[in-house]
Amino acid sequence: MSFGAILKRYFPFRYPLKSLWSALKTRQERKRMHLSSMEKVRVFYGHQHVPSLDEVAFGGMVKFQWMQTLYPNAPQKFNTLYMVSSKPPEGAVHIARTAQKMGARLIWNQNGVAYPGWYGWRWKERNRSMAQVLHMADHVFYQSEFCKMAADKFLGPCNKTSEILYNPIDTTKFTPPQKHPTALTLLLAGNQYQYYRLEAACKTLALVRKKHPDAHLIVTGKLNWLPNAKETSRIAQKLVEDLNITDAVTFYGPYSQMEAPDLFRSAHILLHTRYNDPCPTVVIEALACGLPVVYSQSGGTPELVGPQAGIGIPAELNWEIEQPPTPEDLAEATLTIATNHTHYAQEARKQAVSKFDLKPWLLRHQHVFESLLQG
Repeated sequence: MSFGAILKRYFPFRYPLKSLWSALKTRQERKRMHLSSMEKVRVFYGHQHVPSLDEVAFGGMVKFQWMQTLYPNAPQKFNTLYMVSSKPPEGAVHIARTAQKMGARLIWNQNGVAYPGWYGWRWKERNRSMAQVLHMADHVFYQSEFCKMAADKFLGPCNKTSEILYNPIDTTKFTPPQKHPTALTLLLAGNQYQYYRLEAACKTLALVRKKHPDAHLIVTGKLNWLPNAKETSRIAQKLVEDLNITDAVTFYGPYSQMEAPDLFRSAHILLHTRYNDPCPTVVIEALACGLPVVYSQSGGTPELVGPQAGIGIPAELNWEIEQPPTPEDLAEATLTIATNHTHYAQEARKQAVSKFDLKPWLLRHQHVFESLLQG
């Protein structure tokens, strides 16, 4: 496929062919003239629109929201292409290949990979383009040690420069509350695209309420483990009715980064029930707001929480079957934290400030971007 055909196919209407060609051609000419070290970093995130912080965004797009505070999205005039595996644009391989051909640097942010237990029989297909871009990259950021281990196994070891860089949080905005709610409040954050996560959290609440009758659960995000939203809503309502916790569960829905701090501050403990989560941002957000975490001790979550900021439920590594924690174990851990909440909350905040602050994360990107352009 010709260069012009690629642009027409993967940049229809939104990306003027002439202006994009001009931007990339200029980059190539400057590289030939050895002026790359003098260039200002201009970053394209692979998407025409990156939401602002007051817009709702999920997964990898949240990182781009933070990055825009340093490098605004430049879809037409860029010399650096930065993409993330959890939110790749359509035609990511062709976009990356074309941009590199014209002299742009490619940085790849690697989250989790597809594997049989999570993604089903099409896992190889899902990984194919991810592996291609990863091995094309000039530099790779892995979001956790677990992410690198999984990528090495399923995508192949990377022979380019790479490093572990955990997701960030603005610790000046995500802060602990001045006062917690009276009733013990649990939070299940993010989107609910796996039913077992919601089921485990609701059953945990039912058990916790035997000792804390006024305990409450907040469930955020879309209920989208099935394509039909009405059906998932019906299933969720039946679940809480069968457990007799209808009045004790709030379905909050999607939220923006601007809403997130107050949402997290409205709870005492984060219940993170997902198995093998590679690097969950919701865990980092919770820690910054002083929420201890009860979680499956699998994936990258143990790296984030550390030994003092929560309690993990032991789990064996299994790529074939999802093995979520039991409600009984989750409830026991929740009650343990509730009895010494102040200590755990302080440790959670300390962990976030020391390990995940936004400023060092942005500075590291700045250093990598500038170094690649000078190379």
